[in-house]
Amino acid sequence: MKRILLLSVCVPLFAFADGGPQITIYNDGFATVKEDRVLSLEEGVSEIRVTDMSGQLEPDSVLLRELGEEPFHVRILEQSYVNDPLTEGLLLHQFEGQNVRFEEVRQDGSIKESVGKVIRSGYIPGGRNQQPIVEMGDAVRFSLPGRPVFDGIDSDAFLKPSLVWQIESEKEGACPIEVAYITAGMSWEATYSLVAPEEGADEYDFSGWISLQNSTGKDFENAQVKLIAGDVEKIQRESLRAPMNAKFAGAFMSMDQAMPQERSFDEFHLYTLPWEVTVRNNELKQVEFLRSSGVKGLRSYTYNPMVNVRYYDQPNTDPDYGVTADTKVGVRIEISNSETNGLGVALPKGRLRLYRTDEKDGRREFTGENQIDHLAKNEKLKLDMGYAFDLVGARRCVDYQLDTTGKRAVETIEVKLRNRKDVPVEIRVVEPMFRAISWRITNESMDYAKVDAHTIEFRVPVPADGETVVTYTVIYRW
Repeated sequence: MKRILLLSVCVPLFAFADGGPQITIYNDGFATVKEDRVLSLEEGVSEIRVTDMSGQLEPDSVLLRELGEEPFHVRILEQSYVNDPLTEGLLLHQFEGQNVRFEEVRQDGSIKESVGKVIRSGYIPGGRNQQPIVEMGDAVRFSLPGRPVFDGIDSDAFLKPSLVWQIESEKEGACPIEVAYITAGMSWEATYSLVAPEEGADEYDFSGWISLQNSTGKDFENAQVKLIAGDVEKIQRESLRAPMNAKFAGAFMSMDQAMPQERSFDEFHLYTLPWEVTVRNNELKQVEFLRSSGVKGLRSYTYNPMVNVRYYDQPNTDPDYGVTADTKVGVRIEISNSETNGLGVALPKGRLRLYRTDEKDGRREFTGENQIDHLAKNEKLKLDMGYAFDLVGARRCVDYQLDTTGKRAVETIEVKLRNRKDVPVEIRVVEPMFRAISWRITNESMDYAKVDAHTIEFRVPVPADGETVVTYTVIYRW
């Protein structure tokens, strides 16, 4: 008997054309792929197998376009998508009811051979398995007695996911085509690093990276890659989960290398990588697309303990509603995404990490992270980066009077702010007017700004290692 390997390659009825594929990846977990191939056609109807396709291809998205100067006028009459490539389990399934030779490696390294009849292989199409059954002489085993050894493989066996076409052509010969399709299993996301200088400075180093992940089951060699940023409407289909053991490959660039080009495309933004990229299956690859220094950011502090307050159509007369023990003061950084501030490009959504330079040793320390949404140029990037350790707020109601006959309520609020830093700060105090639609502020201890129909804001200076108290009285009517 002649033993052959499962990885034997059958001869396809096509060849790859020069140049790699073109891939447009969307940040919602899918991509469009365009590959140049050459089909060996006969006049009339031929069966053509196009192998090495994505394992998560959407068959009804396949498009074919002729590339030659002299058209063949090809037409696909029928298409089948085969996504059950040849494996040991599938081949064993095909031998059900037949005798198969098995090899078992003993502890001393010798090989024990046996022959058994495969009653049930245990293989279920779609990747599932069940317990196998093998008959050996007068005994039945509910397991394989060793590694199966096959004496031959059908030349028509599928080794990779494939498209099978019944294709009609007006002439025979080598026909160059482009095959395009949509596939799940490819995604990209942006990650950003914002490096702050030593304490007290407001100029940052801003960099952005694109992370590409491929879990299609296919390698894409020397691909021309485009990235679409935006919320593209697409029906999500069930697909395989991205593998957790993805390999990492970083594409690090020197200072003089070209950055990806960004431009508007329809209602989205498109980034084109300036060089060809090899994206292998189960690989996570990173490419830098943004780098800027001297980006100015404005750091601010906000005390908003009632951020989750609810508004009602009817007056809220509960004197205890709004009482809070929250003392945390939030930290926000605002950056203008403008050319004058060293940016001025469309920023795709992604994760941003903030680092601060330690003035003692010059090293960068991680100080927080957050998600950012798609941001157009000349808009402001607003980053909520946690809470300030040395700033404390306290809010309480010091007086509440309810007049149900006169349909009004009078409430006096006190907000205390303490600063344990060595430098003075300004804290924005956000106060919602939630008890009724009609309200009026009286007896405020400092000026305020009306943010909207339900909100006011105080900008409170707090001295170094000191305290500031803000009070106001509000009259509600309904």
